[in-house]
Amino acid sequence: MKAVNLKAALESLLFAAGDEGLTPKQIGTALDISENKAGQLIEDLRDEYEANEDRGLTIAALAGTYQLVTKRKFSRVLQKLVENTQTDSISQAALETMAIIAYKQPITRVEIEEIRGVKTERPLRTLLTKGLIKEAGRREGIGRAILYATTREFLDYFGLTDIKELPPLPEPAKQNPKLSEAGPLFDLTASTSE
Repeated sequence: MKAVNLKAALESLLFAAGDEGLTPKQIGTALDISENKAGQLIEDLRDEYEANEDRGLTIAALAGTYQLVTKRKFSRVLQKLVENTQTDSISQAALETMAIIAYKQPITRVEIEEIRGVKTERPLRTLLTKGLIKEAGRREGIGRAILYATTREFLDYFGLTDIKELPPLPEPAKQNPKLSEAGPLFDLTASTSE
């Protein structure tokens, strides 16, 4: 692959990895190049981003991984976007994630992903931005994972005064085994949206 194509491929990899980021080893493996060459390729692309005033992206090194991120100088514009987003709809993924948090709080991202069977970075970010969940501390042990819990806004959104008002979870043996743990919350959202 040509150097230009390698940079384009690296950009694609970093975009696809999102918040997880990639290590030079992962990038090298994906591009069939050495880890050292991957590290140099990352630096070259980052230098290009930084030198070009017409670009809003750059590459950040975070905890041994590299991520495609927005440049700091655009933080005010991005803040306006977040503040002005007036959408009340919640995606199916965010709704499932929120239901799991509501019934299992406090809970870590990894525990949520084990229940859902898919990644939850984006739904968690959406729910945090909307103020429906919050970081509720850290789990003891290795890595000290963030714990998530619902907020007062969550209760207001669903017309509850206390988390104890959530419908009880069905007993698996008596209910349809295909019903997810989030089933009662889905019923609750249907009644509040009418």
